[in-house]
Amino acid sequence: MKITIVAGSNRKQSTSTKLCRYIASVLRTKEIDVTLFDLYEKPLPFYDPSRNEETDPNVLALIAAVRVADAVVLSTPDYHGSVSGVMKNALDYLGFDEFDSKAVLAVSSSGGAVGVSPLTHLQTMVRNLHGINCPEWISIGGENRAFTPEGDPANEKVKERVNKVLGYFVKLALTLRKAG
Repeated sequence: MKITIVAGSNRKQSTSTKLCRYIASVLRTKEIDVTLFDLYEKPLPFYDPSRNEETDPNVLALIAAVRVADAVVLSTPDYHGSVSGVMKNALDYLGFDEFDSKAVLAVSSSGGAVGVSPLTHLQTMVRNLHGINCPEWISIGGENRAFTPEGDPANEKVKERVNKVLGYFVKLALTLRKAG
């Protein structure tokens, strides 16, 4: 199974990206092929719908990574109660060909308690792209955004939540892959 994780932050030390790296490491222990696409490391130009052909190498790499994936994880910080601009821009480059009938997990990191608004916004966009939202999501906030130097969440409850949700997500992705 192949899972692509899109880290939608524009900050180098983003906790949402740290969470993505941890999710990738957990998925790899389950022998899943993981691609982490970090929008900070591979920035995209502003989406322009009037362009007939895309040539930017980062855009082409994003489209290819999501298209070949069996399932997708979308991660965003909480920016003013919604998704980051770089995540929305990335999703504008993607469409039905990349998401149709694939399991999608929404993940968020928020300076407040939890990032419910960005998660619901992500799920709305996923529905419009014909993806299948995982009923579970991962949201960390406040003091739960601490990570060890090794990259693990410092809070054991966060680790437990990530493992529980990823088990559910992988099961959903496998079921959808078999049905397709």
